Order: sequence, then structure tokens, then C-alpha cells
Amino acid sequence: MSEHVYKVTELCGSSPNGIEAAVENAIARASKTLHNIRWFEVVETRGVVDGGRVAHWQVTLKLGFTLEE
Repeated sequence: MSEHVYKVTELCGSSPNGIEAAVENAIARASKTLHNIRWFEVVETRGVVDGGRVAHWQVTLKLGFTLEE
């Protein structure tokens, strides 16, 4: 197994369709400019309440990606 070095960055994703959709939105957008994304960690979850119901989800992620040679 190779020795890996990772850069870690933090970002937020959001979606009205749930936590998983918020995570997927964040990773999809990040992958347009960050290469070699290998893992993620959800470090915080928030929601917006409107009229007594959950209207929107927001997650804060740490993304790990390997550095290019």
C-alpha cells in the first residue's frame, strides 16, 4: 500500500431534499475544482425550520484529497 498525504478542506453543502443530498451537492461541486477526493467527514448538521417543518438541510464537511505528484 502506498503512503498517502492528504490535504483537508472544509465546506458546506445544502439541499431541501435531506442530509444525503446536501452531502452529494457539496462533493459534486467541490469535484469540479478539487481532484483526487478520497474521503469525507460530516462535522456538523443544521436545518432551517419554516412553518413548523424542516425546509432545508445544511451540512459542514471535511474533504480529504490526495496531492498530485
